[in-house]
Amino acid sequence: MKYFRQILVYAKPYKIYGVLNIISNIFYALFGTLAFVSLMPMLKVLFKTAQPITTKPSFEGISKLGDYIENSINYFITIKVNTQGEMTALLFMIIIVISTFLLKNIFGYLAMYFITFLRNGVLKDVRNELYEKTVDLPLAYFSEKRKGDIIARISTDVLEIQHSFLSILELIVREPLMILFTIFAMLALSPQLTLFVFIFIPIAGFVISLVGKKLKRQSDKVQKEQGYFLSILEETLGGLRVIKGFNAEGYFNAKFKESTSRFYRFSNSLLNRQNLASPLSEFLGIGVIAVLLWYGGSLVLVSKTLAPDAFIVFMGLAYNILTPAKAISKAVYGVKKGDAAAERVLEILHTISPLADKKDAIEKEGFNSAISLENISFKYEDEYVLKNFSLEIPKGKTVAFVGQSGSGKSTIANLLTRFYDVNKGSIKIDGIDIRDLTKKSLRNLQGLVSQDSILFNDSIKNNILLGINNKTDDEIMNAAKIANAHEFIVEMPGNYNSNIGDSGNKLSGGQKQRLSIARAVLKNPPIMILDEATSALDTESERLVQDALEKMMKNRTSVVIAHRLSTVQKADIIVVLQKGKIIEQGNHEELIAKNGVYTKLVEMQTL
Repeated sequence: MKYFRQILVYAKPYKIYGVLNIISNIFYALFGTLAFVSLMPMLKVLFKTAQPITTKPSFEGISKLGDYIENSINYFITIKVNTQGEMTALLFMIIIVISTFLLKNIFGYLAMYFITFLRNGVLKDVRNELYEKTVDLPLAYFSEKRKGDIIARISTDVLEIQHSFLSILELIVREPLMILFTIFAMLALSPQLTLFVFIFIPIAGFVISLVGKKLKRQSDKVQKEQGYFLSILEETLGGLRVIKGFNAEGYFNAKFKESTSRFYRFSNSLLNRQNLASPLSEFLGIGVIAVLLWYGGSLVLVSKTLAPDAFIVFMGLAYNILTPAKAISKAVYGVKKGDAAAERVLEILHTISPLADKKDAIEKEGFNSAISLENISFKYEDEYVLKNFSLEIPKGKTVAFVGQSGSGKSTIANLLTRFYDVNKGSIKIDGIDIRDLTKKSLRNLQGLVSQDSILFNDSIKNNILLGINNKTDDEIMNAAKIANAHEFIVEMPGNYNSNIGDSGNKLSGGQKQRLSIARAVLKNPPIMILDEATSALDTESERLVQDALEKMMKNRTSVVIAHRLSTVQKADIIVVLQKGKIIEQGNHEELIAKNGVYTKLVEMQTL
């Protein structure tokens, strides 16, 4: 329960429900025991074994508790029979028995009622924090993790934790109390018979624990495999066009079936072990009952030291222990499964983001002078992508980065937005290291249009707004006009309220890119970062998008990562990169005059 204890912290806001559950469980256990004890007076009336006692008995200490209870019951029966007759007394006893069973079930329901709020509250809060943490973690974290595994942790693992909350409260409160109250009642009836229960219950518990030893490890395997096949499903849905185009359905079917076959084996092993708990505990319990029948029968029939009615009630109480004992054995397994799930959830929650804001991080509101890249070096894994790279980008200027694939162009965009941190050197805005700024204020200064138009399954309006809540419909429309998107939007059936489908699949590549630009225009940041924003477009779409970009970049500081050189000819500074270093720098005319690498790149693209 090492990991599960850490999850219990999330129950604090709902502790009132936990307290009410415990109180209800105490009464459930109490009336559950009294329900069987209350049978004894009825049996005495039926068997006519009650010794007539007309004087109210007095309590003479715990050692004579059994005698006191028996004499009190006999006194009560004697008074009832003498004053109201045997049938009336019997009817009264039946009403008491029914009432105790009714109260037991009412409190059982209340216990479940209150625990529902606690369990679902914990489920909600853990899921919310897990999602928040997932969104906050850096991109580098997800390059090593499968998306399907993250989905499995947020969905099935958290659900397993929720189910385990019921198990742990049964384990701690209700069932142990039921056993405790029942044993007190059994001791009062016959200490000798109760001794047998104390001998056999630990033996049964030891046998059950042997079965459950490997449960956590098996449960961990099942949950990991579930994350794996969810990853395959997520990748399949994302790449369905390519899978069909390359006739790769067979390969992916085989891969998925292999994973589900492993899941099948692991689940069978886990569930068979778990299902063994109930029959095993019941069989061991019946074994105890058999011994009690033999020994108790000898006390009734041979030594005559135990009354038949007391023996019947005692056997009922002994069987009453079996149900909570079975529940405890199942709860132990539930907690072990929950602990395995909690470990996987806490792994994400306890991950420390290397990009977390400093305690004294600055909230910067405006951009005044320049962006400075000072001797920066960066590597994703082992090899440096950028080496001792320095550049100043003055306010209001457009700086374009060009070069072959792998030269480090897109890495600069990732570092400026602080999706990654530099390994050496620093990036400064107005002389302040961006690591000293809050991520929120840094990204408020920036607008991003990437090569992949990331759109969401929502309306056009909400895709343009994307987290900005203080904009009017006119402002949204003006942003769309600047992005050359208004014309195609008004032709759609729902206008700005049209749903664009999953990842914007109802739109063309050029339309998706223009919506991305409209989103950046509406944000109206002082710094614009364009990461190969036109590289995936046809000539007509490129012309419209390029026109939209030029409108957007007016009076702004712009960083342009370009593959197509036709899009950067108007830039104030063009930086030519090769293997993470600057090899040429200047405007279009200056670089053409140099007749160097830039000129060769232009000639290649012209051809």
